[in-house]
Amino acid sequence: MKLMHVDASAKRERSNSRALSRYFLERLRAEQMDLQVDYLDVSVETPPHVDEAFAIATYTPPRERTPAMKARLAASDALCERLLAADALVFAMPMYNWSMPSAFKAFVDCITRAGLTYVNADDGSIVGQLARQKVLFITSRGADLRPGSPYASMDALTPALKAAFGFLGVAAPTFVDAQPLQFADQETRGEALERARYELSAVAANWAKSACVASVPQADANADTEYATLCQE
Repeated sequence: MKLMHVDASAKRERSNSRALSRYFLERLRAEQMDLQVDYLDVSVETPPHVDEAFAIATYTPPRERTPAMKARLAASDALCERLLAADALVFAMPMYNWSMPSAFKAFVDCITRAGLTYVNADDGSIVGQLARQKVLFITSRGADLRPGSPYASMDALTPALKAAFGFLGVAAPTFVDAQPLQFADQETRGEALERARYELSAVAANWAKSACVASVPQADANADTEYATLCQE
């Protein structure tokens, strides 16, 4: 499996979202998955923010782009290629002031590209090009924003991620949210992290099972049975 792993926390070793994303990859490997990981830390390699040159170049037909326009879009083109080449996408980030880190927003702006990550169909509809990828969002939140909590209505991160990546074709992303952390006592924080690790282990097991089933030779019914047995072991 080709997996693109993106971290977005401004923290380093103190980051809970980074620790959880590493844990998830460890669980995938424990499930005997063969991973080819393409790693990007957008807090270090932050994509250029949208400026006038990018805005003009991205909506100029490719055949009409000047050398300067092509140069301005080169980093974006490369990131889009990396996304499209992946079989799975793992995005890990903290919630900053109810939404995503600005570095990750710059990443979203950089990879939302007409003709690359989405295309305009003949009937006028938008067709996202990331429909085949498995997508996991791992988030860490200082407060408790689960349904029923006093701050639940202030979660601007989940709907923003669903909208942005839904536009790109991701219909059913998986979310694992560690909360509450910053504004909770030590015991509650520990419980939140343990709950997140438990959920990530389940996601890893599901991904491994899906990968195993996908490898079944469809032309041989007997082989199907054999592989199904192997996937259950």
